[in-house]
Amino acid sequence: MRTRIQHTVATMAAAGMACAALLTTPAGAVPITVQDPDGKPLQTVMVSRQPVRAAVIDTSDNGYPASGKRQQAYVELARFTDARGQTDIPAAQHPWKIRLRKPGYQDRSIEAAELGRNAIVMEPERDPAALAEQQPANAWSSTIDFANAALKKEFMLQCNFCHQQGGALLRRERSAQEWDTAIQRMVRYGARLSSEGQKTIPALLEAHWKKIHANPSLVPAGTPWNASLTNATIRELPIGDSMSQMHDLLLHTNGMVYVGDNLQDRVYEVDPATGQYTVYKIPPQPGEKLGGLLAGRLHDFPKHETYQGIHSLAESPKDGHIFITPSYQRRLIEFDPKTKAFTYHDMDGGFYPHTVRFDAKDRVWFTLALSNQVGMYDRAARKYTLYDLPFRSLMERITVKLTPFIFKLLEWGIPVANYVKVDHVSTGVPLPYGIDITPDGKAWIARLHTDEIASVDPDTGTVTMVKTPFQAPRRLRSDKDGNLWIAAFNESQIVRYTPGTGAFMRLDLPVVPQGSDTPYSLNVDRARHQVWVNGTNSDAVYRYDIATQAWSMFPMQRHVTFTRDVEISPKGQVYVTSASFPSWHIEDAQPTLIEITPQ
Repeated sequence: MRTRIQHTVATMAAAGMACAALLTTPAGAVPITVQDPDGKPLQTVMVSRQPVRAAVIDTSDNGYPASGKRQQAYVELARFTDARGQTDIPAAQHPWKIRLRKPGYQDRSIEAAELGRNAIVMEPERDPAALAEQQPANAWSSTIDFANAALKKEFMLQCNFCHQQGGALLRRERSAQEWDTAIQRMVRYGARLSSEGQKTIPALLEAHWKKIHANPSLVPAGTPWNASLTNATIRELPIGDSMSQMHDLLLHTNGMVYVGDNLQDRVYEVDPATGQYTVYKIPPQPGEKLGGLLAGRLHDFPKHETYQGIHSLAESPKDGHIFITPSYQRRLIEFDPKTKAFTYHDMDGGFYPHTVRFDAKDRVWFTLALSNQVGMYDRAARKYTLYDLPFRSLMERITVKLTPFIFKLLEWGIPVANYVKVDHVSTGVPLPYGIDITPDGKAWIARLHTDEIASVDPDTGTVTMVKTPFQAPRRLRSDKDGNLWIAAFNESQIVRYTPGTGAFMRLDLPVVPQGSDTPYSLNVDRARHQVWVNGTNSDAVYRYDIATQAWSMFPMQRHVTFTRDVEISPKGQVYVTSASFPSWHIEDAQPTLIEITPQ
């Protein structure tokens, strides 16, 4: 069934609207020099240009801009001081200030009018508690000791895919009962923490965080900021609010960046050349319930408007239309960037459309995370093909087939999780996750809970499973040579798989403490032969140069910046979003679109 809903686009704002350029440096850059109290230059100080007050935007649609009405937020910008302690910051067209941040030193905030020719002095931080507060979540979570390495890996896998572990809200002292309540809520949201873990971890967390807060010097330092950062510029555009989840994004060939708000069923169309953006709200079909097919999942969440559950976005190589996976429905959604029309492509089977990609024949490939399938939609034939992945056992087959009924029980308020034992390998939820297409036309899938990747040959329909020598393959991408690069989530690694030889090459992220990050996703810059990786638990994005085997790290401006997707422009700019669920975990509760210019 195909239903077409045409949006009426509101009148655009006046052409004279002030613009804050993302990619260009306006005249009037202000020189900045930073020193320590002894007059020595401070290198790798993050100098962030921030607005004194947030831009006024339309909030007429339940706190969000009206669909189709263009907005202009203020663009934030960060640069890093060089060996002389110097950088420059482009002046803004609105009242602005700078914030200086460097681990080991106290933050400073100075309004633009106070900036002059004198050097700015940063004071060292001496307080152990304040020094610990400066560290990213991975430094805090690295201290967690359950006296069981496997249980900690399971905890990081199941409790770190919505938000950071070790972030400000998750390292507070709580009683075991409070932890138990939080964990049960997370299980209802989708975490598959084992029954044993649900029983034992609350008391372990209570004791652990009590110990750390009594002695904050136990929190180690995070990854050092390298001198190469002096070449980088990081810009951020605030979009959405604390009730949003800016899950995935797409850099379109029209130059726009499209971001899906998973909790509010809105697509943000952002012009990275001007910082202007427009929101398009995806309407529900008649009779659909709030929360869609998973209506019981978020019944106690403070505010959401999700009927679709926007997850992933991909662009057609034929006509530039964008296909969106709505996790809470059995369909794909097509968006025409020119007409702003949404078209619904409903399907009879499958459950939880997840990550989506196009092949060269304009066919849409996507994973169905909760029905253990891979889907393909042939646009020319208007036909779906679903490929079943093998089950690990008869019980798993039965559980997967009952998934829609289980979610219906949750909607009715029946606590199914109280009666179902969850084992350490998440039997019943194998979870096909990331997907990409290699140059030979095969679709490759990462299956998170079974430690496998799989290929689907579209010509023969053959499904081939490959066991991985590491845990938790989450998302994957192909490079220009047909090799697969895989994010190994709770291994703090990325892995290259060569289909021709069957060889795996494992690479540790350059994170400190070693092994403490959880890379959610990655993408390959095929033109420059580089891999960009989400440092989901470390407030960072990493770059691996395949030819030189060199790593680079780019710290984010906000603490608790949880990113889960990467897009790369032809010029080498990299785009991510702060995508924590919920967004109130972020340092100022403000999700953003983030642009990294490495050079």
